[in-house]
Amino acid sequence: MQAVIRLGLTGGIGSGKSTVAAMLSRHGAAVIDADAISRQTTAAGGAAIEAIRQTFGPEFITPDGALDRERMRERVFRAPESRRQLEHIVHPLVGLETARQTEAAVADGRRCIVFDVPLLVESSHWRARLDQVLVVDCRPELQIERVMQRNGLPRETVLDIMASQASRSARLRAADLVLCNDGLTLDELAMEVKQIAVRFGL
Repeated sequence: MQAVIRLGLTGGIGSGKSTVAAMLSRHGAAVIDADAISRQTTAAGGAAIEAIRQTFGPEFITPDGALDRERMRERVFRAPESRRQLEHIVHPLVGLETARQTEAAVADGRRCIVFDVPLLVESSHWRARLDQVLVVDCRPELQIERVMQRNGLPRETVLDIMASQASRSARLRAADLVLCNDGLTLDELAMEVKQIAVRFGL
């Protein structure tokens, strides 16, 4: 039985990480999106909702039963320890679902599993679980432009988000492979991803 390659994928906001993940998926990789799993746990009826209600109060749950993200953002901004409380609820649930999806991918005979983890570098446990780390990189100014255009956010908000993530230098130090998505067309990016896919047996 062929060994499964576990590839960590990360990059700062606006780097193009999600686009690269989708391209790797089209080449046959199983992509496990930690951010999407996290959002599912806090969506209406999600596995984290009851614990959030008990920890933070019913006012943090919207009428349709989801986490009130805006209210939680304000709470975390005012009281940073709230982030740790929320992570203590959500992270174990994300871990369980990640393990379930990993087992399913292995059983399905996938040769490469891509773990799309926005905060991979910031995490203390992810690196030990991975064979290699692929970082999607670009100039910070390009990140800012992309996110302002894509999300309609003011520059100051994008800068705050970037400041809350690992630094560009920290991501690059953690990388086994770097994909420079700076000034590439989508077709050119696809060619870069194709070369990476071949490298991992896809």
